[in-house]
Amino acid sequence: RGTVTAFSPFDARADAEALRKAMKGMGTDEETVLKILTSRNNAQRQEIASAFKTLFGRDLVDDLKSELTGKFETLMVSLMRPTYIFDAHALKHAIKGAGTNEKVLTEILASRTPAEVQNIKQVYLQEYEANLEDKITGETSGHFQRLLVVLLQANRDPDGRVDEGLVEQDAQVLFRAGELKWGTDEEKFITILGTRSISHLRRVFDKYMTISGFQIEETIDRETSGDLEKLLLAVVKCIRSVPAYFAETLYYSMKGAGTDDDTLIRVMVSRSEIDLLDIRQEFRKNFAKSLHQVIQKDTSGDYRKALLLLCGGEDE
Repeated sequence: RGTVTAFSPFDARADAEALRKAMKGMGTDEETVLKILTSRNNAQRQEIASAFKTLFGRDLVDDLKSELTGKFETLMVSLMRPTYIFDAHALKHAIKGAGTNEKVLTEILASRTPAEVQNIKQVYLQEYEANLEDKITGETSGHFQRLLVVLLQANRDPDGRVDEGLVEQDAQVLFRAGELKWGTDEEKFITILGTRSISHLRRVFDKYMTISGFQIEETIDRETSGDLEKLLLAVVKCIRSVPAYFAETLYYSMKGAGTDDDTLIRVMVSRSEIDLLDIRQEFRKNFAKSLHQVIQKDTSGDYRKALLLLCGGEDE
C-alpha cells in the first residue's frame, strides 16, 4: 500500500549518469535529482548509488550533501538511506548528545511490528556496535523507560483466537488501575498495552468503554502525563490503526505556526513503500483535507515538489 514502487524499465547506470550530470559543474539541476529519487524504490536507489560509485568513483550521498541545502537536502539524503538502516539511524540520532528526542523514540517503537523491532535492534548492533536497549535505558527513566523496554522486547502476543474471558479481565484490571484508583497503577497499563495481541487489545478497548463509559484514550489522558502519556497514547492509536496514527502525526507536523520538518520527512520517507496510500485515506477522512493539499500549503520549492511526488496524488 505504498505510493512508491519499483520503477520499470529501470536502468541504474542511466540514472547514475543523469544524476551526475545534474550535479556537475556550476549549479544543480534539482528537478532531475528529485524526479529520479522519488520515483525509484529504496532497493533501486541503492543500485543507483552503487552504479554511481562504479562509474565516477564518487559517493552519491556525499555529492547530494554538497550540492543541495536545507530541508530538500535532508529529504533527498533520507531517501538514500537503506530501508533497514532507516529506523536504527533515526533512533541513534534521537539518543545522541545532549537531550533525548522522546518524540522519535515514541513514534518508532509504538508503530513498528515485533519483527521490525527485532530487525532494528540487530541492525543497530551491527551498524553502531552498541545495544539499543542499553542506549535507551541510559537516556530515559521511570515508567516511560519501562514501557520502551517492554516494546523493545518485541514479545507482543501473536494475533490468534481472542479469549473473551481474558478480554473482560484485562478491561477490569485497566479500569481498577486508573479510573477507580487514587493515583494510577502505571505498571498494569504498561504490561497489558505492551504485551497483548492487537486483536485482543481492540476487544479490550471496546469492553473498557462498556465498563467505564470512557474511551481508553480519555483515561490515559487523565491518569498519566508527560512522555509516558504520549507513548501510551501512541501505542493505543497504533493498535487501533497504524495508518490513522501516521495521518495524525503528519497533520500535527504541519498544523499551526511552523512545520516540524524532521517528522514530516521521517514519516513520508519511512512509510512511502509501506502504507502511505492508507495514511492518505485516513488523513482525508479525519481532517477533511487531503495530505496533498496540506503539504502544498505548508511547504515550498523543490522540497514541496519532492514531498508531493512521494505523496503520490490528490485524494478528492
